[in-house]
Amino acid sequence: MKIVTVVGARPQFIKAAAVSRKLRKEVQEILVHTGQHYDNNMSNVFFEELDIPKPDYYLGAGSGTHANQTAEILVKTEEILTKEKPDYVLVYGDTNSTFAAAFAASKLLLPVIHIEAGLRSFNMEMPEEQNRVLTDHISTILFCPTDAAVGNLKREGIEKNVFQVGDVMCDAVLHYKKKLVDMPDSHFHSKLVNLYDFDRKLDKWYLATVHRAENTKDISALREVLNALEELESPVIFPVHPRIRGFIDELYKQYDYQNICFVEPLGYLEMLYFTDRAIKIVTDSGGLQKEAYILGKNTITLREQTEWVETLQGNHNILCRIEKDAILRAIARSDIADYFDTQVFGNGDSVDKIIEILRGR
Repeated sequence: MKIVTVVGARPQFIKAAAVSRKLRKEVQEILVHTGQHYDNNMSNVFFEELDIPKPDYYLGAGSGTHANQTAEILVKTEEILTKEKPDYVLVYGDTNSTFAAAFAASKLLLPVIHIEAGLRSFNMEMPEEQNRVLTDHISTILFCPTDAAVGNLKREGIEKNVFQVGDVMCDAVLHYKKKLVDMPDSHFHSKLVNLYDFDRKLDKWYLATVHRAENTKDISALREVLNALEELESPVIFPVHPRIRGFIDELYKQYDYQNICFVEPLGYLEMLYFTDRAIKIVTDSGGLQKEAYILGKNTITLREQTEWVETLQGNHNILCRIEKDAILRAIARSDIADYFDTQVFGNGDSVDKIIEILRGR
């Protein structure tokens, strides 16, 4: 069996690391990197530290409008699929790379495997929601991470070849967390490349990330977030996504933030370390919400809805509008359950279940 796997963004690299490690023992895998995330800190470093096989194809799609990026990936992926003639095309998640590759495969009548199928935020203004809905409806095999995801597909009339296998990101978190045990704290702190003159001691911290298009289209939303983080009792580690670097530079000149440690984007192991030891997480990232929950960390999500509804149980994840006082109130909330449902995203054997199902085909 030959499978062409298409990845292009940071969360997909992590999922591919978990899957490809075992998948390649069973089938021939051709790995395509679209280049949707092309910055070294957002791409190459992940392949290096997670031991992901070198891509067989690199498309260099880069940045651009959603239409331009999707079209470029669609055209170039079609060329590769026509050449390679795979038995399946495997895609992850909800990015432009996901939909473009799935659409190219569907037009060539090649069966599509969608890992992380069935998620819904029910907000079709989100590009990610558009991508995941469209991809699910043209996929042949749908691997869902949760029962809720299966239910979402059923309500849309998708019931054939739908499998609840747990979340492959849980496999990755549990696998790579073991690697942190033997690594000294100094190793991870040395990876913090400060962008400005932050000199406070980091013995405890919050971790914050902001990158979603709806939160970064202008400077006002970022100003509200940063002004809230500046007032917290402990420092905040803030990896700066390339998309918002210009805004951050401008705001730092205006406010001279002293409580926020702005750093270059971190590799996966570093993010895992700083998440696992954070007081709380403040983010608009879908993946980080879930990773924080798996690690038993409480999160404030800077969105009005989330596709990871399971994390809302017990107020372990609190949705929050982007307004300074609202953010501070959400961070200060204490009505949080003592327990985490450790099985909600699986127990680390999702990839084994996926391979067993594919083996049967």
